[in-house]
Amino acid sequence: MISHYFSSTLLVLSTLLSVTLAFPAQNITKRDTVKGPVISSNFPDPSLIWVESEHSWFAFATNGGGDNVQVATSADFNTWKVTGQDALPTVGSWVYAPNRAVWAPMVVQIPSGSFVMYYSATSAQDPSAHCVGVATSATVRGPYQPLATPFVCHLNLGGSIDAAGHYHPDGSLYVVYKIDGNNRGSGGSCNNGIPPIKSTPIMLQKVAADGFTKIGSEVQILDRDDGDGPLIEAPSLIHVNGVWFLFFSSGCFAETTYDLSYAYATSVTGPYTKARGPIAPLLVTGTDGLRAPGSACVARDGSKIVFHAWLGNDISGGRGMWTGIPKISGTTVSL
Repeated sequence: MISHYFSSTLLVLSTLLSVTLAFPAQNITKRDTVKGPVISSNFPDPSLIWVESEHSWFAFATNGGGDNVQVATSADFNTWKVTGQDALPTVGSWVYAPNRAVWAPMVVQIPSGSFVMYYSATSAQDPSAHCVGVATSATVRGPYQPLATPFVCHLNLGGSIDAAGHYHPDGSLYVVYKIDGNNRGSGGSCNNGIPPIKSTPIMLQKVAADGFTKIGSEVQILDRDDGDGPLIEAPSLIHVNGVWFLFFSSGCFAETTYDLSYAYATSVTGPYTKARGPIAPLLVTGTDGLRAPGSACVARDGSKIVFHAWLGNDISGGRGMWTGIPKISGTTVSL
């Protein structure tokens, strides 16, 4: 998710740092539903899964510390430990070896009891873009074994990133991901602030019980609009009390415009309505003292959420992990 463009961001970091990144002026009350950083080292784009056999929560994050996929665990959702083990030591043969740039891993447990990881990495076919790959493991801790071919690419549109798997109440499995249109943008904020603005749609793909064999065609369920700034990304999809909630981030990860929002629908394929007004975004810079919060993953039952935010005054300090307890009523979510 948000590690996209990291290399290019380093090239323009001096420009970004020259901008005053002020918080909103209003006073915001600190709430006990948001805690953190629970991981105060660089742990971007966290995903979340509860594993009953381990009696633990697991979080997986973008590459760091020499690992392709970082892992952290918690028995109580409050105290977290980064294991220091690489969950994906070997990537698919389709990945560009000199710069793997593995981003935004997400793990689901399939009916067989084994685990499937979705991850984004640089494409050897086109090193300017990412594809989504799949890897499998008998245990949640891994090591995960990658499939030889990518799950989805869309290289002509800028690549594909930020995949996440989610279950329908009928037991079927869907994968959501972003087409990385801003990767083909004309510059400006996250490379898509200068017209013509590129589409950055969120796509939905039904898959078989193995977690990666496609069933039917992909469906677009959301896209950016003028209120979202240069992009939307980092989708996380859940179903609670008959309503589908699609959490996503908008703005640019390297700027304090980055936030956490959501949309809702009564069918998994939509149409989805973006929450607007005082109920959205859920998190913005200044909320609970956060800087550029976003790239969230919500637990399957909607009871927990993890997300990242800057650890310092800008992206150079890394992004730690925060946790939260969502409150869902009808089509409204709050934190």
